[in-house]
Amino acid sequence: LATAMMVVPGPEAALRLLSLAQMETGAAVSTFELIHRQGLLFLDEAFPDLRQPFAGRPEWSVLIELGLPPGIDPETALGNIYTAGDAAGLVSDAVLAASGAQRRALWDLREMIPEANRKIGAIASHDISLPLTEIASFLPRAAAAVAAVGPFRINCFGHLGDGNLHYNIFPPKGETRDAYRGYADEITRGIHDIVRDHGGSFS
Repeated sequence: LATAMMVVPGPEAALRLLSLAQMETGAAVSTFELIHRQGLLFLDEAFPDLRQPFAGRPEWSVLIELGLPPGIDPETALGNIYTAGDAAGLVSDAVLAASGAQRRALWDLREMIPEANRKIGAIASHDISLPLTEIASFLPRAAAAVAAVGPFRINCFGHLGDGNLHYNIFPPKGETRDAYRGYADEITRGIHDIVRDHGGSFS
């Protein structure tokens, strides 16, 4: 397995990087996770001793894993993706796992985001699926709809390769979800309406 976390300018660039990675490696892309800065900040808040790979928490990043056949060097494969992505303006920084321990550390980061969410306390949580072509336009529209309701924090992350995203809404920093529970239904209706408009579904 070859595993890396790469910093991208935004979701549209992440989707283009996914296509590039698939072209570079064929069917070897086994995982492609989109991570928003808010999730990393929640990790800082909930697990302050957890080490993160980037000193400045990037606005958007992706966790990439390749399932490579024997004979292909993992670092070379990931390096080729990064080089091509950098040339196309799709990546600005990266951390490549050079050992099993480093791979586990990157996965721990991703897998602890839901635990951090629970510690912070979501007002409304949404598990949505969207066509890949709709994700880049859905996200700013959904964010604007949430902002129109109140000054909430949004943690968006998930499996970009299959269009599945966790889109969760949290109270302002320093406040509890109990004070904002009354907004949950309005937020959820708004998000679901936008998901439907973009040809998606939710559970």
